[in-house]
Amino acid sequence: MEPAVLREDMVDSLEHDAKAVVRSERVSVAMRTVPREPFVDDDAAAYADRSFERLGTRVLSPSAAGRLFEALDVRPDDTVLVVGVGVGYTAAVLAELTDEASVHGIDIARRLVYDARSNLSAAGYPGVLVDCRDGARGLAEYAPYDRILLEAAAVEPPEALREQLAPGGRLVMPLGGATQTLVAIEGDDRTEYGTVAFHPMLVDGEQADTIERNRTRREDREYARRDAERRKGWEQSWIDWDQI
Repeated sequence: MEPAVLREDMVDSLEHDAKAVVRSERVSVAMRTVPREPFVDDDAAAYADRSFERLGTRVLSPSAAGRLFEALDVRPDDTVLVVGVGVGYTAAVLAELTDEASVHGIDIARRLVYDARSNLSAAGYPGVLVDCRDGARGLAEYAPYDRILLEAAAVEPPEALREQLAPGGRLVMPLGGATQTLVAIEGDDRTEYGTVAFHPMLVDGEQADTIERNRTRREDREYARRDAERRKGWEQSWIDWDQI
């Protein structure tokens, strides 16, 4: 079956009363337009309503993504920041809801940044900017944003993201730890959109592609010697350099 037909069926099911995930015409049209094949490894199941794993991250199911889009409520010409952009699918749909130049994505994992750039280009959205950043710090260079989407859970909204919102802007995120709620935050107001289950936000050093070079035996000796030279008093006598 043609991918376009599968996309139509996918969104029809999301609009049906059984799910009622997609309610707005703009989200419906955007999700019917963006292909999912570039963002998943299994083309045959690209439009099934389930999540996928790719490069150590979760590709959201269509229904989970639809909930985010509805909560975010992107308007034409809104500037949008996607934190935890992953493989780039949500950024592509958001580019349909506003425009490519207005969508920025960041991810803490460099290999996902490369993958998202490639996927977005293949899907027809090369103008979306994707950079490698710590999500909790946002992307201040292009702030303020009318909409910020955080695709990872946190117990409190990161302060940097709140500061990068434009006046009247909206931050959508999974709020909580073991139990999470999808919330939209505008100023001091919070609107809840039901329970969700997202991976927690990572901090620098926790990403799967962090490279840690093993030290050589010579470097181990040097580090031990420098550490000992910084010590004062009796503990120095316990170090036998010939045994290091």
